[in-house]
Amino acid sequence: MKKKIVAAILSITMSCMALTGCGSKEQTASNGKVVVYMPSPTSLNEKYVEGFEAKTGIKVELFEGTTGEIQARLEAEKDNPVADVVVLASWADGLAMKEEDKLLEFEPENADKLYDGWKDEENMLFGTSASAVGVIYNTMLIDELDADWSELTSSEYKDKLTVPDPEKSGSFKDFIAGYMESTGDDWDTWQQMSENGLVVAGTNKAALESVITGEKEILVAGVDYNAYTSMENGEPIDFYYPESGTVINPRPAMILKTSKNVDNAKAFIDYLLSDEAQQMVADAYLLPGRSDITCDNRANVSDIPVLENINWDNIVKKSSDVASKFNEISSK
Repeated sequence: MKKKIVAAILSITMSCMALTGCGSKEQTASNGKVVVYMPSPTSLNEKYVEGFEAKTGIKVELFEGTTGEIQARLEAEKDNPVADVVVLASWADGLAMKEEDKLLEFEPENADKLYDGWKDEENMLFGTSASAVGVIYNTMLIDELDADWSELTSSEYKDKLTVPDPEKSGSFKDFIAGYMESTGDDWDTWQQMSENGLVVAGTNKAALESVITGEKEILVAGVDYNAYTSMENGEPIDFYYPESGTVINPRPAMILKTSKNVDNAKAFIDYLLSDEAQQMVADAYLLPGRSDITCDNRANVSDIPVLENINWDNIVKKSSDVASKFNEISSK
């Protein structure tokens, strides 16, 4: 009799364990992913995903697009949010999301190693990588170039210049707003370039392609990592930062308040700041967010001249208006 009772108890216990195990597997399956929206470069994003999945076993569902495309997708999904982690190519756009109360507070591992200003005080934005803009030119058409921004207004460069569209390129939008901030809203340079035949080409990729093919000779305010990558691939271009300075633009990684996979989102941000991922950033010709990791294939933060009197709070307030005014000037 006792044996029958013990056997019954064991049977019930095993059944409960099996049910618990099944429930546990279902929970893992439902929470075993993180949805990430990120801008290019694609090769870096693929390495992020491969490394993170191998390290954690968490599945990454990735959407890639420009900052504008990511923002449009977030807006379309606002009534049924999908993304957990968002990375943008514009620090100003990240700060705008913070002001709209869309971000979750969180302090990831290695956040204390970020450059000063590449993390907001409330621990919502983390500049896990960064880029800067400079001048890219076709070396088959121009032997050497080192003109400053304002010097590109010369008649010597008539009909040779192109720029990205600031309403499609977060990097250029932040740069032009930073330039206005630094110069006290002096539009003369850009007005003169426009009168000199400056063409707004669209995305960073489209603008760079027009210089590589020789359709245009000079890309004003082209993204540095695109230039370094193309040069490595043997394209006939060269690149420099104008002497008066540029804007170093941290690319904010953020967790949305609406995230359905918060723990996995936190793990992904932790991974972006890991030694492994930061080296991936350096290898992709972007600037690592951590100050203790440097590049040997491109200029480091300390090598890049920056515009004076940059205030990101002011850039956030004016960037959209500046982008619209720039396109208005350029279309005349």
